Formats: sequence, structure tokens, C-alpha cells
Amino acid sequence: MRLRFLASVAFGALLAACSSAPPVSDDAGAAATAAGSPEAAAAYEEARDVDCRAAGGTLQPLGRLQRVQCVIPYADAGKSCSSKSDCSGQCLASAEVTAGAVATGTCQRDVSENFGCRQRIDGGKAQGTICVD
Repeated sequence: MRLRFLASVAFGALLAACSSAPPVSDDAGAAATAAGSPEAAAAYEEARDVDCRAAGGTLQPLGRLQRVQCVIPYADAGKSCSSKSDCSGQCLASAEVTAGAVATGTCQRDVSENFGCRQRIDGGKAQGTICVD
């Protein structure tokens, strides 16, 4: 019993040693810049907007947290599909279909469609509906 406990403690320590810190997000950079001065924060936001527009996107607040992200339309948006491999984004059902039923969908228009309720089509079959905030 004691050996099992010691083994689990050693395993836990090993896992902790292998973990890494999460990457710093773009918003963390904005917060750090904003802490410096209002002018630096404004310059950062302007550069972010210019970069996003240059890539063909727009900055939009997304999800429940309304985190501002660069939303770039997918080139194949609206194309008929039967699997994710047919699209740059996801293959989504146009209307709700029974999960497991044979179905076709349309390619996702942009990353903003990752929020709310949606049903993916994969391998020509409807998947379960998922809702993401």
C-alpha cells in the first residue's frame, strides 16, 4: 500500500516536471502595452487592426467573453461539402439533421461560426450538435 502511494507521488512529480507554461496570448501583450501608457495601447490596437485588414479580415468581439479576434473569411465559404477535408474550416449542416444520418453541408464562412450552436458533417454523416460560448 505504501509502495503504491510513493509510486503515485513520484509519477505526479514527474508529470509536473514535464509540464510547460501556456503560451502568452495576443491579449496579454495588449494588456502589458496598455499598462505602459494609453498612447502605446492605442498604437498597439491600431497596428493590430491594420495587420488584420491587410490579411482580409476585421477585428470582431467573439464568444461569451467578447474577446476581440481577427476574423478572416475562408476562401471556400458556402461551398457544398460532405467532410471537413472539403473545407478550409468545418463542414457545417445547413439545417439540423439527425446525428448519424447521411448529409451534406456547406463550408464554414469564418472562425466566428465556431461560436453558438452548430452541427458538423464528417464522412458524409451528420455529427451531434454542439454549442460553444
